[in-house]
Amino acid sequence: GTKMAQITAAQVKELRERTGSGMMECKRALEKTDGDIEAAVEEMRKAGLAKADKRADRTAAEGLIVIRQAADNKAFAMAEINCETDFVAKGEDFQQFAGAVADVALAACPADLEELLATPLAGAQSVEQVRRELVARIGENITVRRFVRVSSETGVLNAYRHGSRIGVLVELQGGDEALAKDIAMHVAASRPLCVSADQVPAELLAKEREIYTAQAQTSGKPPNIVAKMVDGRLGKYVAEVTLLGQPFVKDPEQTVAALLKSADARVVAFYRFELGEGIERKTVDFVQEVMTQAKGD
Repeated sequence: GTKMAQITAAQVKELRERTGSGMMECKRALEKTDGDIEAAVEEMRKAGLAKADKRADRTAAEGLIVIRQAADNKAFAMAEINCETDFVAKGEDFQQFAGAVADVALAACPADLEELLATPLAGAQSVEQVRRELVARIGENITVRRFVRVSSETGVLNAYRHGSRIGVLVELQGGDEALAKDIAMHVAASRPLCVSADQVPAELLAKEREIYTAQAQTSGKPPNIVAKMVDGRLGKYVAEVTLLGQPFVKDPEQTVAALLKSADARVVAFYRFELGEGIERKTVDFVQEVMTQAKGD
């Protein structure tokens, strides 16, 4: 039988996502296996063409977090640029585009994403035009998802990037660049929700209080003890989710608040980007999931 199985674009796309290989390699492997994706994956792994079998239902968006800083360190910009596969994220074309977007976010001070997309990159072409050309050339969806630009004449700014997937910008009053870097590294690792207790969203506190109350009531203790238990647990929760309340990653014996106090410094703001966070996640509410498990214990 010389009759070839009709290989669809969807099959090629799925094989690309799962193997991180080029389009032609994927097409050839599918033709060889008459369109059987599982067999093609195996074939390509044997041939050393597949980087690793990424599951087809992977939910995280790929891409890069890029950080740029002004020569005098008075301004920083951070951007998240997404693509569909790690293979494309590692490619030079995509990396150059992501870098150029962060450069223009720093230099042009755009007010929002819409303005950033309309800003010219190389020559007369806007970020959006260059993005579209790249999509056409690479054959993957590429998006400029978000950016943040921070500048301060009097404050101390610094950034920390963990691989290409997590980026943090920090602005301090007082302290120095080394301290700002340490705080940024801490934020990358410990994922605080906000700086201080007064910034924890009220609805989040209410939700936590409700959960702890329900848990404490099953203890059979009197209401005044239950109230104390709930307050204690809530206080602990606030310490866990606020930057100031967390134990400092480099020295867990002291809190970040204590570290800042000793340096006579204050955190004005921090921004933490994690690649793909919040994009079509399967397990939407991680906290709820954990709580449900804890109740079942």
